[in-house]
Amino acid sequence: MDAITIRGVRLELQHIPGPAHLAPLVFLHEGLGSVSAWGRGAHAWPRQLCAATGRAGWLYSRRGFGQSDPTPDFRGPSRDEGGWPVGRRRADYLHHDAWVVLPELLRQLGVRTPVLIGHSDGASIALLHAARHEVTACVAMAPHVFIEDMTVRAIEQARAAYADTLRPKLARHHRDPDNAFWPWADIWLDPTFRDFDIQPECRDIRCPLLLVQGEDDEYASMAQLHAIARAAPQAREWALAHCGHSPHRDQPGLLTAGIAQWLATLLPEPTERT
Repeated sequence: MDAITIRGVRLELQHIPGPAHLAPLVFLHEGLGSVSAWGRGAHAWPRQLCAATGRAGWLYSRRGFGQSDPTPDFRGPSRDEGGWPVGRRRADYLHHDAWVVLPELLRQLGVRTPVLIGHSDGASIALLHAARHEVTACVAMAPHVFIEDMTVRAIEQARAAYADTLRPKLARHHRDPDNAFWPWADIWLDPTFRDFDIQPECRDIRCPLLLVQGEDDEYASMAQLHAIARAAPQAREWALAHCGHSPHRDQPGLLTAGIAQWLATLLPEPTERT
Protein backbone atom coordinates (compact mmCIF):
# COMPACT_ATOMS: atom_id res chain seq x y z
CA MET A 1 0.00 0.00 0.00
CA ASP A 2 1.57 3.29 -1.12
CA ALA A 3 -1.45 5.57 -0.70
CA ILE A 4 -4.60 6.00 1.33
CA THR A 5 -7.70 8.01 0.44
CA ILE A 6 -9.22 10.27 3.09
CA ARG A 7 -12.47 11.99 2.12
CA GLY A 8 -11.59 11.74 -1.55
CA VAL A 9 -8.00 13.00 -1.17
CA ARG A 10 -5.11 10.64 -1.91
CA LEU A 11 -2.29 10.73 0.66
CA GLU A 12 1.11 9.13 0.13
CA LEU A 13 1.65 6.27 2.59
CA GLN A 14 4.52 3.98 3.57
CA HIS A 15 4.48 0.94 5.87
CA ILE A 16 7.43 -0.48 7.79
CA PRO A 17 6.55 -4.07 8.76
CA GLY A 18 6.73 -5.19 12.37
CA PRO A 19 4.91 -7.23 15.01
CA ALA A 20 1.19 -6.71 15.42
CA HIS A 21 1.12 -7.09 19.22
CA LEU A 22 2.87 -3.77 19.90
CA ALA A 23 1.48 -0.35 19.07
CA PRO A 24 3.06 0.85 15.81
CA LEU A 25 5.01 4.08 15.42
CA VAL A 26 3.15 6.69 13.38
CA PHE A 27 5.47 9.38 12.01
CA LEU A 28 4.16 12.93 11.53
CA HIS A 29 6.42 15.08 9.39
CA GLU A 30 7.55 18.69 9.77
CA GLY A 31 6.05 21.73 8.08
CA LEU A 32 7.92 21.15 4.80
CA GLY A 33 8.37 17.39 5.22
CA SER A 34 7.05 14.29 3.50
CA VAL A 35 7.51 10.53 3.52
CA SER A 36 10.80 10.76 1.61
CA ALA A 37 12.06 13.75 3.63
CA TRP A 38 12.37 11.44 6.66
CA GLY A 39 15.06 9.62 4.65
CA ARG A 40 15.23 7.04 1.90
CA GLY A 41 16.31 3.42 1.88
CA ALA A 42 17.17 0.95 4.58
CA HIS A 43 19.06 3.53 6.65
CA ALA A 44 16.21 6.05 6.85
CA TRP A 45 15.68 7.16 10.42
CA PRO A 46 12.11 5.80 10.79
CA ARG A 47 13.38 2.35 9.82
CA GLN A 48 16.19 2.65 12.36
CA LEU A 49 13.73 3.58 15.10
CA CYS A 50 11.31 0.79 14.18
CA ALA A 51 14.17 -1.71 14.28
CA ALA A 52 15.45 -0.40 17.62
CA THR A 53 12.00 -0.52 19.23
CA GLY A 54 10.82 -3.74 17.57
CA ARG A 55 7.72 -2.03 16.21
CA ALA A 56 5.99 -1.52 12.91
CA GLY A 57 5.77 1.96 11.46
CA TRP A 58 3.52 4.10 9.30
CA LEU A 59 4.53 7.27 7.46
CA TYR A 60 2.32 9.51 5.35
CA SER A 61 2.58 12.84 3.57
CA ARG A 62 -0.07 15.39 4.45
CA ARG A 63 -2.11 17.03 1.72
CA GLY A 64 0.07 19.24 -0.48
CA PHE A 65 3.28 17.46 0.53
CA GLY A 66 5.35 14.67 -1.00
CA GLN A 67 3.35 12.71 -3.55
CA SER A 68 -0.01 13.42 -1.90
CA ASP A 69 -2.75 15.31 -3.70
CA PRO A 70 -2.15 19.07 -3.80
CA THR A 71 -4.26 21.75 -2.12
CA PRO A 72 -6.32 23.52 -4.81
CA ASP A 73 -6.08 27.29 -5.25
CA PHE A 74 -3.70 27.51 -2.28
CA ARG A 75 -3.59 31.31 -2.37
CA GLY A 76 -7.28 31.77 -3.03
CA PRO A 77 -10.10 32.37 -0.55
CA SER A 78 -10.26 29.95 2.39
CA ARG A 79 -13.22 27.58 2.15
CA ASP A 80 -14.28 23.97 2.67
CA GLU A 81 -14.63 21.44 -0.14
CA GLY A 82 -15.63 17.87 0.59
CA GLY A 83 -14.66 18.09 4.24
CA TRP A 84 -11.24 19.59 3.45
CA PRO A 85 -10.10 23.20 3.89
CA VAL A 86 -8.81 24.60 0.59
CA GLY A 87 -7.52 27.96 -0.54
CA ARG A 88 -5.31 29.94 1.83
CA ARG A 89 -4.39 27.93 4.90
CA ARG A 90 -6.34 28.79 8.02
CA ALA A 91 -4.97 29.26 11.52
CA ASP A 92 -6.55 25.96 12.63
CA TYR A 93 -4.87 23.84 9.95
CA LEU A 94 -2.94 21.78 12.52
CA HIS A 95 -6.15 21.08 14.42
CA HIS A 96 -7.79 19.75 11.24
CA ASP A 97 -4.93 17.35 10.60
CA ALA A 98 -4.92 16.22 14.24
CA TRP A 99 -8.66 15.89 14.83
CA VAL A 100 -10.06 15.04 11.38
CA VAL A 101 -7.43 13.56 9.07
CA LEU A 102 -5.28 11.53 11.47
CA PRO A 103 -8.19 9.77 13.25
CA GLU A 104 -9.64 8.69 9.89
CA LEU A 105 -6.25 7.50 8.67
CA LEU A 106 -5.71 5.45 11.83
CA ARG A 107 -9.22 4.01 11.57
CA GLN A 108 -8.61 2.83 8.02
CA LEU A 109 -5.26 1.32 9.02
CA GLY A 110 -6.81 -0.48 12.00
CA VAL A 111 -4.48 1.27 14.45
CA ARG A 112 -6.19 1.96 17.78
CA THR A 113 -3.49 3.30 20.10
CA PRO A 114 -0.39 4.40 18.17
CA VAL A 115 2.93 5.70 19.37
CA LEU A 116 3.06 9.12 17.73
CA ILE A 117 6.45 10.41 16.55
CA GLY A 118 6.02 14.03 15.49
CA HIS A 119 8.50 16.62 14.28
CA SER A 120 7.87 20.41 14.29
CA ASP A 121 4.39 20.91 12.75
CA GLY A 122 3.98 17.15 13.06
CA ALA A 123 4.83 17.36 16.77
CA SER A 124 2.10 19.96 17.26
CA ILE A 125 -0.32 17.66 15.42
CA ALA A 126 0.74 14.78 17.68
CA LEU A 127 0.09 16.84 20.81
CA LEU A 128 -3.33 17.96 19.58
CA HIS A 129 -4.29 14.41 18.67
CA ALA A 130 -3.14 13.04 22.03
CA ALA A 131 -5.26 15.68 23.78
CA ARG A 132 -8.43 14.12 22.35
CA HIS A 133 -7.61 10.52 21.46
CA GLU A 134 -6.09 7.55 23.24
CA VAL A 135 -2.48 6.90 22.28
CA THR A 136 0.15 4.62 23.78
CA ALA A 137 2.78 7.37 23.91
CA CYS A 138 3.81 10.55 22.15
CA VAL A 139 7.26 11.82 21.14
CA ALA A 140 7.22 15.51 20.20
CA MET A 141 10.43 16.74 18.55
CA ALA A 142 10.84 20.53 18.19
CA PRO A 143 7.12 21.18 18.80
CA HIS A 144 5.35 24.51 18.43
CA VAL A 145 2.66 25.33 20.99
CA PHE A 146 2.87 29.11 20.68
CA ILE A 147 4.60 31.55 18.34
CA GLU A 148 8.10 32.86 19.09
CA ASP A 149 9.77 35.80 17.36
CA MET A 150 12.69 33.56 16.40
CA THR A 151 10.31 31.26 14.52
CA VAL A 152 8.95 34.13 12.46
CA ARG A 153 12.46 35.38 11.68
CA ALA A 154 13.59 31.94 10.54
CA ILE A 155 10.60 31.54 8.23
CA GLU A 156 11.17 35.02 6.80
CA GLN A 157 14.72 33.90 5.96
CA ALA A 158 13.36 30.71 4.37
CA ARG A 159 10.97 32.78 2.25
CA ALA A 160 13.82 35.00 1.07
CA ALA A 161 15.89 31.93 0.12
CA TYR A 162 13.06 29.97 -1.45
CA ALA A 163 13.48 30.67 -5.16
CA ASP A 164 17.26 30.36 -5.31
CA THR A 165 18.15 27.61 -2.86
CA LEU A 166 15.18 26.10 -1.02
CA ARG A 167 12.87 25.32 -3.93
CA PRO A 168 15.36 22.98 -5.67
CA LYS A 169 15.82 21.09 -2.39
CA LEU A 170 12.08 20.76 -1.84
CA ALA A 171 11.62 19.54 -5.42
CA ARG A 172 13.47 16.36 -4.43
CA HIS A 173 10.65 15.44 -2.05
CA HIS A 174 7.50 17.16 -3.32
CA ARG A 175 5.84 16.79 -6.71
CA ASP A 176 4.74 20.45 -6.37
CA PRO A 177 7.19 22.34 -4.14
CA ASP A 178 5.19 25.58 -4.43
CA ASN A 179 2.13 23.78 -3.06
CA ALA A 180 4.21 22.60 -0.12
CA PHE A 181 6.05 25.83 0.63
CA TRP A 182 3.72 28.78 0.13
CA PRO A 183 0.74 27.66 2.24
CA TRP A 184 3.18 26.95 5.09
CA ALA A 185 5.09 30.25 4.77
CA ASP A 186 1.96 32.33 4.22
CA ILE A 187 0.15 31.18 7.36
CA TRP A 188 3.21 31.31 9.63
CA LEU A 189 3.94 34.87 8.49
CA ASP A 190 0.32 36.00 8.67
CA PRO A 191 -0.02 38.46 11.60
CA THR A 192 -3.24 36.75 12.69
CA PHE A 193 -1.30 33.52 13.30
CA ARG A 194 0.64 35.17 16.12
CA ASP A 195 -2.33 34.24 18.34
CA PHE A 196 -1.73 30.51 17.76
CA ASP A 197 -1.57 28.83 21.17
CA ILE A 198 -2.32 25.18 21.96
CA GLN A 199 -1.11 25.20 25.56
CA PRO A 200 -4.69 24.80 26.84
CA GLU A 201 -5.15 21.65 24.74
CA CYS A 202 -1.94 20.19 26.16
CA ARG A 203 -3.57 20.09 29.60
CA ASP A 204 -5.76 17.24 28.33
CA ILE A 205 -2.86 14.98 27.35
CA ARG A 206 -2.74 11.92 29.60
CA CYS A 207 -0.34 9.61 27.75
CA PRO A 208 3.41 9.30 28.41
CA LEU A 209 5.09 12.21 26.67
CA LEU A 210 8.70 12.69 25.57
CA LEU A 211 9.68 16.21 24.47
CA VAL A 212 12.86 16.67 22.44
CA GLN A 213 14.51 19.97 21.54
CA GLY A 214 17.84 20.75 19.91
CA GLU A 215 19.78 23.36 21.87
CA ASP A 216 20.80 25.01 18.58
CA ASP A 217 17.31 25.01 17.05
CA GLU A 218 16.86 28.14 14.94
CA TYR A 219 13.07 27.78 14.77
CA ALA A 220 12.13 27.46 18.45
CA SER A 221 13.51 27.47 21.99
CA MET A 222 13.27 25.34 25.10
CA ALA A 223 10.40 27.59 26.17
CA GLN A 224 8.16 25.39 24.01
CA LEU A 225 9.04 22.29 26.03
CA HIS A 226 8.71 24.10 29.35
CA ALA A 227 5.21 25.27 28.40
CA ILE A 228 4.11 21.74 27.48
CA ALA A 229 5.56 20.29 30.67
CA ARG A 230 3.66 22.85 32.76
CA ALA A 231 0.44 21.77 31.06
CA ALA A 232 1.25 18.02 31.10
CA PRO A 233 3.40 17.29 34.17
CA GLN A 234 4.05 13.68 33.11
CA ALA A 235 6.17 14.96 30.22
CA ARG A 236 9.90 14.33 30.13
CA GLU A 237 12.02 17.11 28.61
CA TRP A 238 15.17 16.23 26.69
CA ALA A 239 17.54 18.91 25.36
CA LEU A 240 20.05 17.68 22.77
CA ALA A 241 23.41 19.41 22.49
CA HIS A 242 24.94 20.06 19.06
CA CYS A 243 21.49 19.74 17.55
CA GLY A 244 19.34 22.07 15.48
CA HIS A 245 15.71 21.88 14.42
CA SER A 246 15.89 18.26 13.20
CA PRO A 247 17.09 15.89 15.94
CA HIS A 248 16.59 12.85 13.71
CA ARG A 249 19.11 14.30 11.25
CA ASP A 250 21.55 15.96 13.65
CA GLN A 251 21.66 13.31 16.39
CA PRO A 252 20.02 10.19 14.92
CA GLY A 253 21.91 7.58 16.95
CA LEU A 254 21.45 9.30 20.29
CA LEU A 255 17.79 10.05 19.52
CA THR A 256 17.04 6.48 18.47
CA ALA A 257 18.64 4.99 21.57
CA GLY A 258 16.88 7.47 23.87
CA ILE A 259 13.43 6.89 22.41
CA ALA A 260 13.89 3.11 22.42
CA GLN A 261 14.96 3.13 26.05
CA TRP A 262 12.08 5.42 27.02
CA LEU A 263 9.49 3.29 25.25
CA ALA A 264 10.85 0.14 26.89
CA THR A 265 9.89 1.60 30.28
CA LEU A 266 6.23 1.98 29.27
CA LEU A 267 5.28 -1.72 29.20
CA PRO A 268 2.80 -3.23 29.66
CA GLU A 269 0.68 -1.48 27.05
CA PRO A 270 -2.52 -2.19 25.12
CA THR A 271 -2.33 -4.88 22.47
CA GLU A 272 -2.94 -3.63 18.96
CA ARG A 273 -5.39 -5.29 16.61
CA THR A 274 -4.66 -4.81 12.94
